Amino acid sequence: MPTTLLAFLGACLLVAAAPGPSTVLIIKESLHSRRAGFLTVLGNETGVFVWGVVAACGLTALLAASQLAYDVMRVVGAVVLLVFGVRTLWNARKGQGGEALGPAVRERSAWASYRGGLLLNLANPKAAVFALSFLPQFVPSGAPHLPAMVGLAALWAVFEVGYYGLYVWFVGRMKAVLARAGVRRRLEQVSGGVLVLLGVRLAVEG
Repeated sequence: MPTTLLAFLGACLLVAAAPGPSTVLIIKESLHSRRAGFLTVLGNETGVFVWGVVAACGLTALLAASQLAYDVMRVVGAVVLLVFGVRTLWNARKGQGGEALGPAVRERSAWASYRGGLLLNLANPKAAVFALSFLPQFVPSGAPHLPAMVGLAALWAVFEVGYYGLYVWFVGRMKAVLARAGVRRRLEQVSGGVLVLLGVRLAVEG
């Protein structure tokens, strides 16, 4: 059991370290504040847990088996990525920042950060199919399948909260450099461009 757990955590580390849309969004939101970045992490990991539970119930098998269902999810995911990317590029062009926002706007933005992380993860069909293929490999022999997979999904989400929390912390430590208007605008442009490219790639892939 300890060996299986260590192998699972090692696999979680490899999964988290692979760059993807969630990583880009977390870094982008962390440019505004640690709070926004961490809430994006929590939203993303809520999505990870949801897909884990769905995989445990066997529902993601339908997505993996149905080309139509997968294509619908793929198009929705591509649209979400493109919307995030275009919005980021637009904000960078207009030079919008979060420093002068009032309390009500900051609160709404906090919810938007959490919602953004959650939506981006749930709209990714690859996350669903990956959860289906990833989690069952680490269910101990003889263990009840459903509780074991739900537990692994929870552990996966908690692990990634800690991992991506380091990204948020690092961006916060670099605040003095990243807070400069020109640097922030450039990073926003890069983040938006990457999200748009990922959206286009997801839309055109077979």
